[in-house]
Order: sequence, then structure tokens, then C-alpha cells
Amino acid sequence: MNNPIVEGKRIQRMKIFRPFIVVVVMLLAVAGAIQAAPRLVIPETVFNFGFVPQNSKISHVFWLYSKGDDSLIVLKVVPG
Repeated sequence: MNNPIVEGKRIQRMKIFRPFIVVVVMLLAVAGAIQAAPRLVIPETVFNFGFVPQNSKISHVFWLYSKGDDSLIVLKVVPG
């Protein structure tokens, strides 16, 4: 047989900690989603061609890496 006063205090403590537990669970879920998201990594963001004579054809390759647990989808590229 449980003491009603002790049982009431236990329920009151549970009501206080319930929002805290919900927040912790939500933060863990968001942290997991952020970690699994794809992330674009570009090690070399700028390249200086130096002096280029007029009418010369030049090119350079920029490497793009997808880091993360999910696929990275590039929807639009705007050269500039």
C-alpha cells in the first residue's frame, strides 16, 4: 500500500521533469538529423591564374566533396 502523500509528491516531480525529458529527446533528434545531413566541402575556393595573355584559353578544376551520411544534390550552379 502506497502512502498517498508520497505518491502525490512523486507525480508532482514527474510533472516537473516531463518537459525537461521532452526537450532532451528533441535535442537529440535534431543533433542526429544535423549530423546525417549532407555537407558540401570545397577545399580550394579561389584560384589565381596570374598573368594571362589576351585570347588565351585557360581552365581550372575545382573539386567538390560531399561529406555527411546523406546524398548531396546540387540543384543549381551559378558561375560568377
